[in-house]
Amino acid sequence: MIFRQLFDDQSSTYTYLLADDSRREALLIDPVVEKVEQYLQLLRELNLTLKYAIDTHTHADHITALGSLRDKTGCVTIMGEFTKADCVSQRVSDGDDITLGAIQLKALFTPGHTNESFSFYLSGGAEPCVFTGDCLLIRGSGRTDFQGGDAGKSFDSIQTLFALPDDTYVYPGHDYKGWTRSTIAEEKASNPRLAGKSRDEYIEIMNNLDLPDPKMMDIAVPANLACGQTAFRSQ
Repeated sequence: MIFRQLFDDQSSTYTYLLADDSRREALLIDPVVEKVEQYLQLLRELNLTLKYAIDTHTHADHITALGSLRDKTGCVTIMGEFTKADCVSQRVSDGDDITLGAIQLKALFTPGHTNESFSFYLSGGAEPCVFTGDCLLIRGSGRTDFQGGDAGKSFDSIQTLFALPDDTYVYPGHDYKGWTRSTIAEEKASNPRLAGKSRDEYIEIMNNLDLPDPKMMDIAVPANLACGQTAFRSQ
């Protein structure tokens, strides 16, 4: 398997490329529209065909590249079944598998940050890993105060992730402190919002974060409901 972790420094977003090295087919998780040319360059240099582009949820802090990548490569765009984005090619439900040669991603419904968030668990590689979007961050978790967010559901979703094997690598949708990956065991033991905290304590923490809205929220959310195509076509 080919694996790359890419970073957008404007939104602190991680995008992940996974590819089957025998079939030369790839998928991207949480791509950012400003990085499309970088993704296409990487695909060319690695001699890969993009088959899937996946968003874990409707982002509020950056514009997705799903629509642009579909226009440029003919890839299938994928989100969870509860997304309100009407331009998505394929919707997945909890427990569904996305298969790309030897790569198999299991969709996990993990609402809380938004009411339609999904995570994706890879168990068939050399190292088990889970792509958590904004559900579980390294030493943190995604805010729950807009887009149908719910702190109680966030806690429950994280417990779903905590049921994965302890050695599962955690690859989040964002990081703001320079962390690149963690493990389920690390987050159980060291995540300050979760370690030793009850559900009620977690809800209290999340309901009192008092964070400002993301700078791009008013632009990003409506654009992302169109898979970023509105923003892309206006450029």
